[in-house]
Amino acid sequence: MDSVFVLHHVRTDDEYGDDAKLIGVYPSYEAAAAAVTRLPDQPGFWDHPSGFQIDAYPLDQDHWAEGFVSVLALEE
Repeated sequence: MDSVFVLHHVRTDDEYGDDAKLIGVYPSYEAAAAAVTRLPDQPGFWDHPSGFQIDAYPLDQDHWAEGFVSVLALEE
């Protein structure tokens, strides 16, 4: 196995922006796609059936290597 397949469900909420849920990590694209076929009848998912995303992640690699910055809220 050279990669794993990560399944997320993402929906955009007007109040909070993107709401992402990690559904699972699978050994093949087919296994992740099978999960997509099992979930649309579950509460919440049926309202947002197009929110499923499958991404391949090669093993033994850094996938966020550029660091990050923190943004502080301005006080009023």
